[in-house]
This record gives sequence, structure tokens and C-alpha cells, in this order.
Amino acid sequence: MTATIDCVWRTLPFIPRRVLRIQRPVYQHHHQFRNSSVRRRGPSDPPLPLSNGIPTTSKPASPKGVWAPKTRLAVGIVFVGSMIYSMLSSPLQPVPERTESPSIADLDSRRKRESGVSSTSPMRLRMEAFIKEQQELIVRELEKVDGGKFRKDTWTRPAGGDGVSCVLQDGKVFEKAGVNTSVVYGTLPRAAIAKMRVNHKALDPDIDSLEFFAAGLSLVLHPQNPMAPTVHLNYRYFETMDKNGDGKAWWFGGGTDLTPSYLFEEDAIHFHRTIKDACDKHDRDYYPRFKAWCDKYFFIPHRGESRGVGGIFFDDLDEEAKDQEELFSFVRHCLQAFLPSYLPIIEKRKDMPFGSREKEWQQVRRGRYVEFNLVHDRGTSFGLATPGARVESILMSLPLTARWVYMHEPERGSKEDRILGVLKKPAEWI
Repeated sequence: MTATIDCVWRTLPFIPRRVLRIQRPVYQHHHQFRNSSVRRRGPSDPPLPLSNGIPTTSKPASPKGVWAPKTRLAVGIVFVGSMIYSMLSSPLQPVPERTESPSIADLDSRRKRESGVSSTSPMRLRMEAFIKEQQELIVRELEKVDGGKFRKDTWTRPAGGDGVSCVLQDGKVFEKAGVNTSVVYGTLPRAAIAKMRVNHKALDPDIDSLEFFAAGLSLVLHPQNPMAPTVHLNYRYFETMDKNGDGKAWWFGGGTDLTPSYLFEEDAIHFHRTIKDACDKHDRDYYPRFKAWCDKYFFIPHRGESRGVGGIFFDDLDEEAKDQEELFSFVRHCLQAFLPSYLPIIEKRKDMPFGSREKEWQQVRRGRYVEFNLVHDRGTSFGLATPGARVESILMSLPLTARWVYMHEPERGSKEDRILGVLKKPAEWI
């Protein structure tokens, strides 16, 4: 109310002077006016001069004041009162606030809060829920093996997305173990869209930017015992969207591979057979095709050898391969096959005896692992190139310790030489 009245009074200078004229009377000569004798004017007297249309006298001087003050004050009160009543009785029109439309990440968060995630939810939400569920299961089982507890860090991205990094260091069984999930919302620039169109023709080449979603679970376990193999796993989903969050292009990728320092053929056979069983549930061509892809992908060109004894690897599986539901089912079975493929191996090897020679060789092989991840791995490169990425989570895959020995060559015919022969020429394990 105070602001309204103040606003009205500020308009008073613009009221016509003939309608409302309020002045402060001048009182300093009022006693002269009261004591002076003024003769009543007669018909023969000359007319008085006018001031603003009002007759005045110039002599004797009369004090300045307001003509018809009661009338003018009454008019002013009625005028101002009517303005105040009009302003208060009329509905106020709110000034529209400039608000940004919610992001796709915001819309997805609201959808999860209100409706949860079900079989009818967008695929990106179903994949996110699945990998987080599997992360909890895998961490729980690995803690049973090691006896230690994973450190869990939860993080969020300002641009949208979040993740959970679970890391165990200097454990009884694992020197370093990491099981991470990440969910990323972002915008692809035109150059990135053009690059992706090589494998995904559905992407529109005429747009300057495109919203995207990426979610994945990544796992790397580096055991203490040189007789126990390192293992890696990653399964991911990528989707592009319009401004409303409707999916456009999409694809799945992933795989898992075993990296021993010492070769135990039965371990390699068990690992590959378990993976093949998961692949065969969907397509008998998957295992041989993705096994060959793995051998090719995890090859270290500058060393002329593979990183390990392989597994499976695939990328860019979209509607040209199978429909979305079928591929999601395939990825689920592969990820669920991890624990059966690796736990029997680590249980068998974690307590085997070893000496300084075996430990040194393990460190040399871990050096090769670091070289591949930092130089050739696409996942590491993509993660480090993503604005706002969490570097600690990306580099979680690196071992806690590694070693580079100048011109190191294993003794011919030794256990170390045996594994090196397999790494230079990948074998068919089943």
C-alpha cells in the first residue's frame, strides 16, 4: 500500500494546475493584511488586473496564498482517492520472469523421482539403473575376496550427470581395484558430430550441436600376487537427443579382457568359455567376432604385442546390428557373466607363492598396461577430453605401481618368455 500511495503522489506534478493548485501560504505579512483598512470597491472604480484569470490588487500588497483552497483541496482529494482505488481494485499484471527451460538432465531426474525406472522408461535411464545395481553387487563380492573395504566417492557434474567411484588400495588381495560408474550429459560440437557420422549415419550433419548422454561401468583389478591376473571390464551406452530429450542415434559398446603376468592356460580357457556362453545366448557369431576385435584393439603397436590374453570387445552396436532391446539384453548378460568368469581364477591364484623375480616381471607387464591406456585406449582419451570430467576416476585404471627396465628381455624358455610368446601371437582358447 505504501508503495502504491507513493507512486500516486509522484504523479501529482502532472495534474493540471487549473484542476489542483496547492501552495504553501505566505504568513510573514499576514498581520499587515489583518490590520490594514481596506475600502470596499465601488462601481466607479477601475477594473483590477488579472493574474491567471483571477482578479488581484497590487496595493496594498496582500499575502500570497491559494485561491479557493477548500474547493481545490476537495477536488485533489477526490482525484487522488479515485486513482488509488482504481490501482488497488484493478488486478495487477505480474511481470513475467525470464527463466531457462529445464535441461534434459533435470527432466530425467524429475522422471526418476516421480515414476522410478521401469521397462517403459527411456533406455538411458534403464542402463543407468542397471550399471549402478551391478556396481554394488560387484563391490560387495570383491570385498568378500579381499577382506577390505572400498572407498566410495560420489560426484556430480555441473552440466548434468553423476557417478560413483569405488576404489580399494593396498588390500590383502588387490593392490589396487576400481569399480566406477559414470553418467554424463553434455553437448557435442559440430566437429564431433561429423566424426561420429562415420559409424552412425542417422546423425544429422547440418546441425551445429547435439545433446548427448553417456553411461558406463568400468572396472580394473590389479592383484598383489603376480600369479593372479589383472582384469578389465567396461560396458557403456551412448545416446544423442533433441532439445526435448527424445532419443535420436544410440549405440552400445564394451567388453572384458584378462591380463596375466604368468600364463595358466586353464584360467584363460575358463574366462573365455564363460564369456562365450553369454554371447551364444544372443548370437553364435558374437564371440568369435568380438574376440578377434578384442585381440586387435588391445594390441600395443610400438611393442608389437597384445596387452593380455584377450576376451571380447565391441563398439557402436546400434539398430543396424539388432534392435535396442535385444542389444540391451546382450550387454546385461555379458556384465552379469563377469563374477563367474573371474572369481574362480582369483580364488585359485591369490595365495600362490612368489618371489622378487616374479614381482619384478609383474611390474614390467604393468608398465605395458600403462602404455596402452595412456596412448591407445579410446575410453581414456574420450574421458580426458570431456569438459568437466573427473580425472581421478578416469585414471583409476592405472596400477598403483609399475616398472620400466631398460632393454629388458626374459630368459629364453622361461615362464616369462612363455607368456610373451602368447602376447605376440594371440591364441584361440576354445
